[in-house]
Amino acid sequence: MAAPLTAFDARAAWLGRLEHERRASPRTLEAYGFVVARYLAFLERHRGEALSAKDLGSVTAGEVRAWLAHLRSGETPLSPRSLSQALSAIRTFHRFLDRRLEIPNAAVGLVRGPRVKPGAPRPVSEDQAIGLIAEPAFDPDREGWEAARDQAVLTLLYGCGLRISEALSLRRSDAPLPEQLRITGKGAKTRIVPVLPAVREAVDAYLTQVPFGLAPDEPLFRAKRGGPLSPRHVQATVQQLRGRLGLPASATPHALRHSFATHLLGAGADLRSIQELLGHASLSTTQRYTEVDAAALLSAYSAAHPRA
Repeated sequence: MAAPLTAFDARAAWLGRLEHERRASPRTLEAYGFVVARYLAFLERHRGEALSAKDLGSVTAGEVRAWLAHLRSGETPLSPRSLSQALSAIRTFHRFLDRRLEIPNAAVGLVRGPRVKPGAPRPVSEDQAIGLIAEPAFDPDREGWEAARDQAVLTLLYGCGLRISEALSLRRSDAPLPEQLRITGKGAKTRIVPVLPAVREAVDAYLTQVPFGLAPDEPLFRAKRGGPLSPRHVQATVQQLRGRLGLPASATPHALRHSFATHLLGAGADLRSIQELLGHASLSTTQRYTEVDAAALLSAYSAAHPRA
């Protein structure tokens, strides 16, 4: 008769599924495996005995909370964000136990993680944004139409405050761009975004050079072989550009959207208008940009005031 599956056997089976079926990265596997190993070791100490996989179906919400409290007050206490990530890993593990090993546990889903305060957005400066948009034209390995395409996409992110997915959702029939663009964002929320002349000119420059025939209902931005441009390409392009310009890792495509909002706020735009332009459902999300603006003011004060 085969020995019963242990809790750590179940962990190994879960990590194997993440690796081979979900194609999780080695870093993700290491992080998830470490968290679940700590979780199982805590439960075994708490109960005073080794656990079988089946025993994990009886873990109570109180035991999970005790584990979180242990992580919060240990020798190296975890931050609320790290605690939230650890709880997420445990929930993923228990979903595997339920769906693959038929060991359900409803109690784990009842545990709420700590409140995590969203970090302040990290925009780039105006000069950095302009540098990122201009840089593709100086790449000798990039064809002219590809440089124009990348400049057009980055100009949309910074000039209209679009998300990558929103910029790449544009169709050929959307160009030439009108003075106002109707964008459907998260949660199917529709908003109207003014289009600056510089944005229209960048898209027009791309259209005059793109080598593919585009039907009206096809994606506007195309990859090198003619397929739709992917978000991953935009992210990789900005990663390459920021390396050439010596910009920090925080200079991402989404940082251009943050910069759109922060620079508008610094120029005197009100929060409600910025909320509408960004498509935020809640004003509290938009208010995070006031923290950035205040930090910039304090930095300028510290640098310029003679008694600072």
